[in-house]
Amino acid sequence: MFSKPVIFVLVCVLAIGNILNAQRIVYSEPDKDDNRRMNFEVVGKIHGNFMVYKNTKSKNWIALFNNEMKAISKVEQDYIPNDHLINVNFFPYNDFCYVIYEYQRRNTVYCEAVKIDGNGKKISELIQLDTTHIGLANNNKVYNVISSEDKSKIMVFKINSRNKERYLVTTNLFDDSLRLLKRTALTMPMNEHDDYLDEFNVDNVGDFVFTKFSRQNSDIISHASMIIKSMDADSFFVKDLDIDKRFLDEIHIKVDNYNKRYFLTSFYYKERRGNIDGFYFYVWDKTSGQTQLENTVTFADELRRDARGENNLKMAFNGYFIHNIVVKRDGGFIIGSEAFYTTSRYNNWNRWDYLYGSPFVSPIDYYSYSPYYNSLWYRSRYYNNYNNVRYHADNIVILSFDKDGKIQWNNVIAKEQYDDESDDLISYQVMNTGGQLHFLFNMEERKMNLLNDYAVNPKGEISRNPTLKNLDKGFEFMAKYGKQVTAHQMIIPCIYRNNICFAKIDFN
Repeated sequence: MFSKPVIFVLVCVLAIGNILNAQRIVYSEPDKDDNRRMNFEVVGKIHGNFMVYKNTKSKNWIALFNNEMKAISKVEQDYIPNDHLINVNFFPYNDFCYVIYEYQRRNTVYCEAVKIDGNGKKISELIQLDTTHIGLANNNKVYNVISSEDKSKIMVFKINSRNKERYLVTTNLFDDSLRLLKRTALTMPMNEHDDYLDEFNVDNVGDFVFTKFSRQNSDIISHASMIIKSMDADSFFVKDLDIDKRFLDEIHIKVDNYNKRYFLTSFYYKERRGNIDGFYFYVWDKTSGQTQLENTVTFADELRRDARGENNLKMAFNGYFIHNIVVKRDGGFIIGSEAFYTTSRYNNWNRWDYLYGSPFVSPIDYYSYSPYYNSLWYRSRYYNNYNNVRYHADNIVILSFDKDGKIQWNNVIAKEQYDDESDDLISYQVMNTGGQLHFLFNMEERKMNLLNDYAVNPKGEISRNPTLKNLDKGFEFMAKYGKQVTAHQMIIPCIYRNNICFAKIDFN
């Protein structure tokens, strides 16, 4: 038996341990001009300052915060044309950040860049990356800007779809000093009604990879290819995927720079518009120039029972979408997916309308081929929901596979989220601290939305961390728009009294 003093000391040690393990939150003060219709983006941490981009009243600002999220300054980015801005991207480095923006003047769209320092001040001249002359297009967005994982390469590309049978793909590859390394203009044969391009990535050596797929009548993918343009190449390399009597849903690409591979995955179906049966995998090894893995994994009934929510067993995954792919150094990978759907008294939810009803996948105007917009710049602002649509985000399913595509473990985080105004407050974000993956999302407790933290370790074991410290009343987290800014810090936008502010979470 322990004596009472020993028991007291042990309890104190355990209590201190829980305090040390708790995550800490600090909030910025809401700005009266930052209403919830504001465009914003968490930029990152540079020279000890946390930087947030804000677009309000047709002006562009960089807001700076210290480690306690106290406002340092708010610097107007007056080099950006306020009245003609189309899009803006940020690429933060240790001691500076590139601001790459797109704007239109008359019939010309410009893509330009500026370097700013950790105080939000411009420290370079304007750098013109590309220009495009356009006609009277309804959608004037031309450029997409992506970077490699290590940010040593930045690619600006555009796709001219005026000729529906031969798209013109123009790429501009830059190094991390924005020196032009390679410019190419290549044609891509297309079937006007059935072919699409998507999932554009650039790897650390500057190779460009994306998907081309066919879907007839807005249906499931029946034919797909991986397209590679090597850094120095003046042609495309096309590798057809061996789908073989299977139908794919939405193909995702993850670049594995460490192992020099491309990983492709999708949900698959055995019959057209049937139920989701499992995952399709494809792995391309860059070193050998060969297919390393191509197979499917069928979901077991036990996993279906855990994942299904209110669906029957066969339909368990029909509302799921792949959100996260994590590649491991040993060649394995982790996939996170979530049940995400809408309900309405007027219309039944249709997965294929959700996947393919977007103008980003079906280009209308030439040079409008943009498969993805910045999710914050174009996030939903329809808070008065006249269509009586309810947004749902339910269970999260996490599966880990070895390098041969065999399941190592799977687990389910059970949750139910819904909102009748928009989807800003539902769904989740992942924080990768190296030893754990933290899944952050809101859950209603005592009629309040509280941010929850579920941690998954390398063995697939899930633990719910204690309630986050300083989880103040009145702050509603837009978790899915959060951004990891250091190895152990994340910035998450919040809504407080109909204004937007920002919370910093420190993970111990």
